[in-house]
Amino acid sequence: MMILKKSAVAILLFCSVSAYAQNDKQIIVQTRHVSLVLTIGKSGRVYQSYFGKRLLNTADYAQLNSTKHEAYITGGMEDQFEPAIKVTHADGNPSLELKYINTISSHSGDDATETVINLKDPKYPVEVALHYQAFDKEDVIKAWTEIKHDEKTPLLLTNYASAMLHFDAKKYWLTHYHGDWAWEMKMQEDELTTGNKIIDSKLGTRADMYEAPLFMLALNKQADETNGEVVAGSLAWTGNFQFQFEMDEHNSLRVISGINPVASEYHLDAGKTFTTPAFIFTYSNQGKGQASRNLHKWAREYGITDGTKPRMTLLNNWENTGFKFDENELVALFDDATKLGVDLFLLDDGWFANKYPRDNDKAGLGDWEENKAKLPHKVEYLVKQAETKGIKFGIWLEPEMVNPKSELYEKHPDWILKLPNRDENYQRNQLVLDLTNPKVQDYVYSIVDNMMTNNPGIAYIKWDCNRTMSNTYSPYLKDKQSQVYVDYTLGLYHVLDKVRAKYPHLLMMLCSGGGGRTEYGALKYFTEFWPSDNTDPLERVFIQWGYSNFFPSITISAHVTQWSKTASIKYRTDVAMMGRLGYDINVKKMSDAEVQFSKQAIKNYNRLNNVIWYGDLYRLISPYDEDRAVLMYVNDTKSKAVLFNYFLNVRYKAQFNTVKLQGLDPQKNYKVEETNMMDGIKSNFNDSGKVYSGDYLMTVGLNLSAGKILPQTSNVIEITQQ
Repeated sequence: MMILKKSAVAILLFCSVSAYAQNDKQIIVQTRHVSLVLTIGKSGRVYQSYFGKRLLNTADYAQLNSTKHEAYITGGMEDQFEPAIKVTHADGNPSLELKYINTISSHSGDDATETVINLKDPKYPVEVALHYQAFDKEDVIKAWTEIKHDEKTPLLLTNYASAMLHFDAKKYWLTHYHGDWAWEMKMQEDELTTGNKIIDSKLGTRADMYEAPLFMLALNKQADETNGEVVAGSLAWTGNFQFQFEMDEHNSLRVISGINPVASEYHLDAGKTFTTPAFIFTYSNQGKGQASRNLHKWAREYGITDGTKPRMTLLNNWENTGFKFDENELVALFDDATKLGVDLFLLDDGWFANKYPRDNDKAGLGDWEENKAKLPHKVEYLVKQAETKGIKFGIWLEPEMVNPKSELYEKHPDWILKLPNRDENYQRNQLVLDLTNPKVQDYVYSIVDNMMTNNPGIAYIKWDCNRTMSNTYSPYLKDKQSQVYVDYTLGLYHVLDKVRAKYPHLLMMLCSGGGGRTEYGALKYFTEFWPSDNTDPLERVFIQWGYSNFFPSITISAHVTQWSKTASIKYRTDVAMMGRLGYDINVKKMSDAEVQFSKQAIKNYNRLNNVIWYGDLYRLISPYDEDRAVLMYVNDTKSKAVLFNYFLNVRYKAQFNTVKLQGLDPQKNYKVEETNMMDGIKSNFNDSGKVYSGDYLMTVGLNLSAGKILPQTSNVIEITQQ
């Protein structure tokens, strides 16, 4: 990001995808279908005049000159509601006023335009730059803020939001996502009332373990998948976040998104620039489904590593062996991987440490050398053995953590976040390393770099993080403890920047004891994430459904496991196929029929995954509304689609209506054919092999529930243009 000089001259840029200044009175940030209009008032302050559907006539924007809502409200002045920014100056003055200097707009690639609005306090040498990057084809806007000053002593930042949005609607409905370990991403929708609704996290590392940094806001009335005005937003920050939804006495709503200001006062040195994380948002007047598709398209192009490139299927050893394995057992498991037909074998926790061997979760974390008893020939041998079997090799790491029972803990007690003069507080028998410390950052980077340097054949890393921050104190920060949560996250990003600079295309899973880090701040360094440790397919239908509101399927790791004692291998597989398919299962305990089904399912997945990964998602029937879930992916040319139908715990003699499909071309004809069938099991889908017009499928629909419906059964239906 560029730092703007005070003397910069506003650049006026007029084009269909641009954001531009109009007579220095109005600034328009717009995409193909969305506009955000900002007005410079007579006072010199900048106001939000409009946010919503893009107007057909550019001249009509001149009528949007409202100065009711300041775009980035400051604290300590006349506004008595929540500010976007609040500071304390060296002389103790707790106020800030921001007046317009200029606007600079530039193209960033073929699809995006970045607009920077420069503001300055007329009395103090404090400057704020509001950044808006508009992605035309995706209808997504990315907003962030830069703060700098030239005061003699550090400026104390108390609040420093990434963005502020204003709305004037009759009613507001907020959908947020919450849960716990193995119970992630439960959707809850509430009508907002007068006052302040806060969605936030104070957990530090696993920042969204309970509340996810994501929301959907419906305006005027509740929205569904295809109808209603919806704003979907996500904060790209792997630390503590906060969303504030404050409705005033006039029914106006301000939404403030950014780093959680609680326990995060920041001392900004003169001449330095503080850059907030990005707030990524979109608008749809066609319901929640279109908002999701906007974010998915943006994410594949800009939000994740190599989002338009293929992923690999894999077999993980964790639920098979746990910590108890040796070199020979692992090599034998490679045969199971080739038997199934997956691309990669992933070695999970338990392969490292010697003085305090990693035989359970109580020791060894931090000592990243191969355990000599388990791996006498080191990881290098496993990589070569995997290659001889025709598969790739991946490995598990948890670089940010340490067990007290480790050599690292003994050698560097000053590298650990823990309160002085207090007992240590453990989660999973471990503590968090102090990533505010540059030496610790170098050490964490070296874990990955040494592993890849010694074993360049490694094709995949699972990066885990199994605890939150508690009893937190940084020996490195000393008298600036209020910065620990922010500087930790910035330290993590510094490490990941170095990793990606050297290994730009290495496949990496973002894991955090399940869905503890599901946001685009970290995901830009990773190729996928682990949604939950709960892999029961019935639970996963709900968990993956929730994540699908914001993340494309290519990012959602979904494994076939043995968690469920009741679901068939078909049901477990069908549920996993709606994401990035993998296995964490004891293949030797599978029946011949289950193995044969799985081999064919992987072939089917490899044949269909281009549609699943890169297609547009249409959520047709929500598991929150019925005892089933139905969704489909459609490719760009509307020539191919894949539909997933999952029955949940349906009641006796349950009956369901036909399902109207979406996203097809009404003028085309399509063959509907069930795939992923298990030998000897009769399907409840009677239309397999028939041809229908797209118009018929979207207007009349398909009967997916003929005959007797059994709990936890499913269909995968391939839809192909004829």
